Amino acid sequence: MRRGKLVVGNWKMNGGLAFNAALLVALLAGWRPRTDRAMAVCVPFPYLGQARDALTGSPVAWGAQDVSAHAAGAHTGEVAASMVAEFGCRHAIVGHSERRQRHGETDDVVAAKARAALGAGLVPIACVGETLAERDAGDTRSVVLRQLDAVLQAVGAEAGRLVYAYEPVWAIGTGRTATPGQAQEVHAWLRERLAAAGAPDAALLYGGSVKAANAAALFAMPDIDGGLVGGASLEADEFLGIARA
Repeated sequence: MRRGKLVVGNWKMNGGLAFNAALLVALLAGWRPRTDRAMAVCVPFPYLGQARDALTGSPVAWGAQDVSAHAAGAHTGEVAASMVAEFGCRHAIVGHSERRQRHGETDDVVAAKARAALGAGLVPIACVGETLAERDAGDTRSVVLRQLDAVLQAVGAEAGRLVYAYEPVWAIGTGRTATPGQAQEVHAWLRERLAAAGAPDAALLYGGSVKAANAAALFAMPDIDGGLVGGASLEADEFLGIARA
């Protein structure tokens, strides 16, 4: 049975100790959880301890924006999933479009990161999405299913433990958003593939310039279980508006 809606804030490389503290206080003051909706924030690595201290015992979960595919070793600058887990994180984003596009992460790397996060007891948020060129070429379906299949092959029978997010690259930070119908079409393809993998009820989020003004229409689609929110998650009122949708 599908769970309620989930909204996850991705702060990206933003924040500071004072800014974070004010934002988290505002979120806690304004958030009224229900059994059918949940909220989480994924923060930069240096602020995981601050998020843990502020959010422990609250209805808001926290997580990281990435993890290494490696468990330990000579990987300077990398952060292992087990290290992230020690900060009480619930989630870890893997395969965000910015990691794929700007840091050269392949489908295999993303899949290995998802497997590593699961192994550390985290709930990976595995992202898929096409570029504008791929959409214009009519390749959206083949691209997103290829990306999803890599993760599903890596995690096997544990596919139902993950959260998945469709984030069209052309809508990340551009102000452009897929229409509810466009988003639903892709989500339906992903849902069908997840069902075939034994995970029909896995949470499936939409990410890509989600705002309070468009969240309700997006979340009303039958296969959209919430949102992975970037810039709008840095504004308490806006993020709360999205989460309440």
